[in-house]
Amino acid sequence: MDSFNILFTSAGRRVSLLRSFRQSLKTMGLRGNIITADLNKSAPASFVADIGELAPPVVDPGYIEALKAICRKRRIKLVVPLIDTELSILADSKKDFEEIGVNVMVSSPEVNEISFDKRKTSEFFKAIGVQTPEILDPKEIISGPAARYPYLLKPFNGNSSTGVTKIWSAKELEFFVSYVPGAIVQELITGEEYTLDILADLHGRVRCVVPRLRIETRSGEISKGMTVKNIDIINAGKKVVEALPGAVGCITVQCFLTPGREIKFIEINPRFGGGIPLSIRAGADFPRWIIEMYRGCESEITLDGWKDGLVMLRYDDELFTLKEKI
Repeated sequence: MDSFNILFTSAGRRVSLLRSFRQSLKTMGLRGNIITADLNKSAPASFVADIGELAPPVVDPGYIEALKAICRKRRIKLVVPLIDTELSILADSKKDFEEIGVNVMVSSPEVNEISFDKRKTSEFFKAIGVQTPEILDPKEIISGPAARYPYLLKPFNGNSSTGVTKIWSAKELEFFVSYVPGAIVQELITGEEYTLDILADLHGRVRCVVPRLRIETRSGEISKGMTVKNIDIINAGKKVVEALPGAVGCITVQCFLTPGREIKFIEINPRFGGGIPLSIRAGADFPRWIIEMYRGCESEITLDGWKDGLVMLRYDDELFTLKEKI
């Protein structure tokens, strides 16, 4: 049997995710190496991988060829990209990798276009009939006597909460609209915030949905969270992802459950989210199911076959190495 080697690109700090994939290979009795490609030799994930490779920046014209060279050298079966900025370029190059026998777990260019422009995300949500915050005209808010502060301002193409600002006055709005590139303004939604880890198979069918309540975040990523088996949120998340034109793999969707029990969706990220270790530990074995999916095996998966009420409390940990290794 050929080894099922997996390449994680822009692996960064995704130590727990890599360990989960390694454990799945072991549990399934498969030979295979966990390999990383990152811009920095000091990326923590590269030190828990079997092999760490250096790669140029995603914006480098030679990025795709560099990844293909790593795939040939390491006999890669599956590429798993982990940051937003590389998804579109990998989606456009997916067939190039298939020609050398490598699968890339990336959704279609259309899905990435919908996901990375929050204006198009909002249009998509409205088109499929799910609730989402309204995008508002800053000029009308500033000049309108009926403005109801606070509002939420963010870049239309931002990520990791960069540039997200709560606006409390017309003076603040005037400043931040000009200060934040590509700023959009939305009504501020309150309530319980959820991140949904959703698995879509190779045909775009949703197989599993895990809502995670965001109890506490740090730098835009969950630090404390809990799985919540809310069937309305599960079904709504399933509807969203199955409406996407070419979703595959782990799709991360964010929504609010308002005090009035309305579900309002705010964001789509077609990749593993930072809190995926919670869903995996709860029994949603995304790594195993993804490996089986790309090996052509049928997986036993249920939409909500995971543990409800499991809490994750994150803390800092350390890896130690010698200076010559970084």
